[in-house]
Amino acid sequence: MLLEGKTGLILGIANKRSIAWGIAQAAHREGARLILTYQNERLAENVRELAPEVGDPLLLPCDVERDEQVVALMARIGQEAGGLDFLVHSLAFAPREALDGMYVDTSREAFRAALEISAFSLVALARAALPLMKDRHASIVAMTYLGSERVVPKYNVMGVAKAALEASIRYLANDLGQFGIRVNAISAGPIRTLASSALSGISGMIKETSERAPLRKSTGTDEVGDGALFLLSPLSRGVSGEVLFVDGGYHILGV
Repeated sequence: MLLEGKTGLILGIANKRSIAWGIAQAAHREGARLILTYQNERLAENVRELAPEVGDPLLLPCDVERDEQVVALMARIGQEAGGLDFLVHSLAFAPREALDGMYVDTSREAFRAALEISAFSLVALARAALPLMKDRHASIVAMTYLGSERVVPKYNVMGVAKAALEASIRYLANDLGQFGIRVNAISAGPIRTLASSALSGISGMIKETSERAPLRKSTGTDEVGDGALFLLSPLSRGVSGEVLFVDGGYHILGV
């Protein structure tokens, strides 16, 4: 029961294949009280259907592109829970057309959308959550991918967005450490999710990982969930500003 008595916010559950859902299951298993968000009513149905599997979580709307919704989310959490012990950011987006062809053809609008939703949203959430998390030995965890530091075919602008996210992790870790808040990221191996389905080469990426990674297997959401559990729990109380790879060791390989 590593998270017994803890309250955590998890953003990014779209369906049962979501990495965020794997993290929610692990956190629930270890005793956490959960708050789950949904972007809109279309996705809310999926979250409501899954919710009973992780206790009786508080379900709240939040479109991270709208500052007023981020502020309203934290205000409601303050009213309902009084504080926040962890926050999981599992959000990423780029227009489908930006994930095909060459990166050099990325439009200004596609670049803006990818960076705003995939990277800046973490900054906005951390800023709004700070009053709820300070002096609670709290933890923030975001999801990234190897495409932030290596060229992955068709990943394009998402690789740039993930690089910005990882830089934000380090700067936020430095800013928030004085308040006892740890900020880290997990770099998961390729997993077929609603978001990754936009990548035309996702099947090949999963196959290559299962064949070439040192552990010779693809990555499961349950493995990512347990990795996140370490970063969310007191076991990682001395860790901040880091990227934890949960990819079967694939990242250590050469080309």
